[in-house]
Amino acid sequence: MSALQVSVPATTANLGPGFDAFGLALDLRNTFSAEPAAEWAVELVGEGVGVLATDGSNRVARAMARVFEESGEPDRAARIFSVNRIPPGRGLGSSAAAIVGGMMLADAMCETPLGRDRVFEMATEFEGHPDNVAAAIFGGFTISWYDGGPQCTVVDPRRGLAVVAVISEMPLPTEEARAVLPAQVSHEDAAFNAGRAGLLAAGVALGRDELITAGLEDRLHEQYRLAAVPDLERTREALLAAGALGAALSGAGPTVVGFVTGKDDEQANRTAHGVAERAASLLASEPGRREPIVLQVDRRGVRFE
Repeated sequence: MSALQVSVPATTANLGPGFDAFGLALDLRNTFSAEPAAEWAVELVGEGVGVLATDGSNRVARAMARVFEESGEPDRAARIFSVNRIPPGRGLGSSAAAIVGGMMLADAMCETPLGRDRVFEMATEFEGHPDNVAAAIFGGFTISWYDGGPQCTVVDPRRGLAVVAVISEMPLPTEEARAVLPAQVSHEDAAFNAGRAGLLAAGVALGRDELITAGLEDRLHEQYRLAAVPDLERTREALLAAGALGAALSGAGPTVVGFVTGKDDEQANRTAHGVAERAASLLASEPGRREPIVLQVDRRGVRFE
């Protein structure tokens, strides 16, 4: 069998009030290829070299092994080649990309494929929550929930949508970011987030900027993560001053994303570049952040190349 190759988009999740539910696929992709081998081996290029494992403990390899086991072929192994453009540990779904990429590759290599829906269920179990893996698999803006298992729906933005991402130089482990969250929240904060989540979903679906702005506010997780991401508010304020409709912590952080719209994706992309330039100027004296980058919405999700 010749090597298979799959491309998986970066994702930003939570998006303010949509904790563990909202996801958005972005056009920054990791590419994974694999071919059968006697033992696991991983070759890496790009982000994460020298940090990510290159043996069977690599997340792509572990995801592939999980599918092989599910398919009744637990003794299979593969040689994997990863081209990583998504920085690991920054809140842009590098973990979900590795899991989805590995599982899709393994599924294609098996005699009886499981299909995307089953891969979504397994990837959610592997990751621990569905928001990033849903967007990585199906693309676009996704809303996930549980009903006897993970479920998701894809909302196609009516207008153009892009984000300006301000990526941190240093990673933040998801476990560390989750550890600061309280076990309980008040009814007031829960009600606040329920309303804001509805506004954000409606704003994306209807293309209404004012709903997106109001809908990006959160009381469930961002305020508690200030200890782990102390420059969150400063970065958010710079993005808003630069012209973003709103801004949010990307996933568990520390990346912060600002949201920009246009009549179509091309116009949103042009507007976002202006926002990125102004934000870069405002953040030039702030240490610990990469220069802002523009990422368009990826509407296709994982795909074979």
